[in-house]
Amino acid sequence: MHITEQLGRENGRDYALRILKDNIIRLELEPGSSISDREVAAQLSLSRTPVREALLELAKSKVVDIYPQRGSVVSLIDYDLVEEAYFVRNVLETAVVELACEKAAESSLEELESNIKLQWFYEQDRVLEKLMELDDEFHHLLFKTAGKLQAYEMMKGMMVHFDRVRNMALGTIKDRSLVEDHEKILKAVRDRDPETARKLMAKHLSRYRVDEEEVRRRYPGYFKPAAKLAGGHRP
Repeated sequence: MHITEQLGRENGRDYALRILKDNIIRLELEPGSSISDREVAAQLSLSRTPVREALLELAKSKVVDIYPQRGSVVSLIDYDLVEEAYFVRNVLETAVVELACEKAAESSLEELESNIKLQWFYEQDRVLEKLMELDDEFHHLLFKTAGKLQAYEMMKGMMVHFDRVRNMALGTIKDRSLVEDHEKILKAVRDRDPETARKLMAKHLSRYRVDEEEVRRRYPGYFKPAAKLAGGHRP
């Protein structure tokens, strides 16, 4: 597992929850793999109780399946849940980017521009871990610019389903569209053009749907059985 230090504001449960989510998104904990609360507790220097509490929280979001007497398993990816997470993100982020056009101060625009410069730097060498971190940061900065950080925290709660597929797509589809999308979105925000910004954000968030067939082909064992695909889209 990829493990980072416990943050000062985190209790044991929150720390375990963050690390488990991160590793599930990264596919360090693959869909269908078992999770030992004893082993995770040892790796994080925690007791088993906060780890079990974190697993129960993930089970509520259908990210982990818990079987009595058998333990916990990372859930296979259910595209219906991915679609629901996409719906929430699309509604919130298209509204947020419109607000950002109205509220963006020069300092916020500079933060977004610096983020994109780093994205191009890591895109050249295909450092996927850093690209995904910077992608997350870009969207977080838009919520910050719009003054909607509480909405961002609410959205994060159900994004694991979406983010697992996003991570797979990032490693599967080798083009420059994602960073170019961010550049275009920033230009629309800088130009105070909410209609264009909204359209660009909707297109950006929908890219994983175009990638679905290729992602499924590359990771056939990670998904629950799905409805028939048609041109990379679900009906």
